Amino acid sequence: MSPVHTFPLQLRFGDEDSYGHVNNVRFLQFLEDARLSLMHEPRPDGSFIDLIDPDHYTLVGRQEIEYLSPLTVSMEFAAVDLWITAVGGSSFDLGYAVRDRVAAEGSTTSAIAATTMVMVSRTTGRPVRLSDQQRAILLSWRGPAVPFRRTRAGTRA
Repeated sequence: MSPVHTFPLQLRFGDEDSYGHVNNVRFLQFLEDARLSLMHEPRPDGSFIDLIDPDHYTLVGRQEIEYLSPLTVSMEFAAVDLWITAVGGSSFDLGYAVRDRVAAEGSTTSAIAATTMVMVSRTTGRPVRLSDQQRAILLSWRGPAVPFRRTRAGTRA
């Protein structure tokens, strides 16, 4: 089973800006929508969200996006591919690819991105460790690193 989950994305006329392509700010919303869908995805042992008790929640700790090609509105669904790239003690990293159509064959990748999520206590505001069950779910979605052209140190890859 592939660790990559593909979420269809219906682009709307209002997503485009005066330059005739989807505005860069909308991409972060697309990533959020895909991430929420993945976290709520039903599993035999419950979704990832089901395993978070009321005193905890996840926060975005970091986001990075690299735009590769303009995305324009079409009647054909676009797609967000999503997978886990790393799992730490209290955080996990997600990788994304935003494509101009759901079918991978013949599609163009418009952006690649990464998000670091951190599990936090509502009471203390401090990071808390992921449970073994949460880690198991995240690791089942583990895929490759995001192929950014620049590394995190700022040099070209």
